[in-house]
Amino acid sequence: MPEIQMPKLSDTMTEGTLVSWKKKKGDKVSSGEVLAEIETDKATMEWEAPEDGTLTEIYVEEGGKVNVGDKIAFIGGEGEDAPVEEKKEKTKEPSEKEEEKKPEETRAKEKEPKEEEKKEPEKKEEKPKERKAEKKEEKKAAAPTTERKPEGEKPGPKVEKAEEARVKASPVARRVAVELGVDLASVQGTGPDGRVTETDVRAAAKLKTALPQERSAAPKPTAQAARPGESTRINLSGMRKIIAQRLVESLGPVPHFYLNIDIDAGPLMAARAELKSAGEDAEESKITVNDFVLKAAVEAAVKVPRANAAFDGDAFVQYADVDLGIAVALEDGLLTPVIRAAQNKSLREISEAVKDLAHRARNKRMKPEEFQGGTFTVSNLGGYGIDNFLAIINPPQGFILSIGAIRKRAVVDDSDQIIVGHRMSIGMSCDHRVIDGALGAEYLKELRHLLENPALLLM
Repeated sequence: MPEIQMPKLSDTMTEGTLVSWKKKKGDKVSSGEVLAEIETDKATMEWEAPEDGTLTEIYVEEGGKVNVGDKIAFIGGEGEDAPVEEKKEKTKEPSEKEEEKKPEETRAKEKEPKEEEKKEPEKKEEKPKERKAEKKEEKKAAAPTTERKPEGEKPGPKVEKAEEARVKASPVARRVAVELGVDLASVQGTGPDGRVTETDVRAAAKLKTALPQERSAAPKPTAQAARPGESTRINLSGMRKIIAQRLVESLGPVPHFYLNIDIDAGPLMAARAELKSAGEDAEESKITVNDFVLKAAVEAAVKVPRANAAFDGDAFVQYADVDLGIAVALEDGLLTPVIRAAQNKSLREISEAVKDLAHRARNKRMKPEEFQGGTFTVSNLGGYGIDNFLAIINPPQGFILSIGAIRKRAVVDDSDQIIVGHRMSIGMSCDHRVIDGALGAEYLKELRHLLENPALLLM
C-alpha cells in the first residue's frame, strides 16, 4: 500500500502547507476520495487518495509545512498492521528534539565548568577548585546565587528549556527557534490548538530584529503612531509569494513594451443581443462578450503565428498550438487556467471550457496540468469597471492582453457626424525579445478585424 508523500502540484512548488485533513486516522478511504487540502505556491487544492485502504497514520498535522517528496500519511490495506515506517517516524521526533537540544546543551556546557578546562588556565579567571565547589553548590541549591556572574548565567538555559517544553510547537519550529534565538514561550501560535509553527517563529524573529530599527529611526513617540488594534500584519500565502516572485522576475529581466487600441464594440454588442434573442440567455449556456474576445484572440494568433511564441535563451519557440491562458481572480490571489489547443475549439466550446475552468478554480478543484503552461494570457477587468490597464507578462509567454470595459462614447462616424458609439480598450504587453512593435501591431490589427466583424467568429 502507498506511502503518501507531499505531491509536486505545480512546476514552481518546493513545499506545501497541509491546510486540513478531510479524513481522520483510522478512516476508510477510497481511490479518488478527497483526502486533504494542500496549499501550493499557486492555489489551495484538494488532494485525492491514490488507492483504497485505511488511513493508518498521519505524519503531518494541519497547518504544517512540508517539502515536496516528504511523507505526510500512510494508507494501509485491510487488516494490515501499522507499517514499520510508523515506528521509525515515532522515533524520529525524539532524535530531532535531541538535535534541537544540542545547541542549547553546548551553550550550557560552555558556561558550565568542565575538567577539561583545566588544560587552558589562561582562559579562566577562576581556579578549578572554586569551579568544582560552585558546581556542587549549584546541584544542592534550589535557586542560583548572585554573588558571581557565572552562577547567575548558568540556570538561564535550563529555565528557557523548561518553558519551551510546555509550549506546543512542531519539531521544525523548535529547531528554527534555537537557530534564530527566539523564545517559544513568547510566540503566539497560529496552528491547530495554538501550536507554534515554523512560520510563527520566523515572523517573531523578523519582528524582533525590526523593533530596534524602528526605535532608532523614531525614538520619540508621536500622537500619530498606530495604536494596537488598528493595523494587522498578514503573512503572505503561498500563492501571493509566488505571484510576487513571478512578477518581479517578469518586470526585471523581461523588456516590456506596450500597445493600445480602441475597437468599435457596437457589432459585438449587436451579435450578443442577437444570440440573446435567439434563446441563448441561460446562465450556463449564454455566450458572453468575453467569450468573443477569447475566440478572437485565438484566431488572431493563428493568423499571426509569429506572435504565439516565447523567448528561450539564444532562440525563441514558436508554438504549434494556441494554449490560451485565462486570468481568474481568486479570494487570495490569481490563477491562470489554460485551454489546450484552443485553435481547434469553437466559440461555444471555448465558452463552456472557460466556465468550467473558472468554476473549478474558485472551488479549488483544479488539476496541476490545467493551470501550467499557456502560450499567452488574456486578462479581462471590464467586469470590474476598469476602462483600460496594462498587465504584466507571465514568463516565458511572449505577450498578455488586457481587456477593458465597453463604454458609450461620443464618436465621429463615416459621415463625420457625432454619434453615440460603443468602444472597448485593449492593451497588449509584449516581450520585446520575441515581439517587435510591427509584429504586435499586426496581431492587434487582426484582433480588431475579428472583433468588429463577430460573424467571422461564429464560423
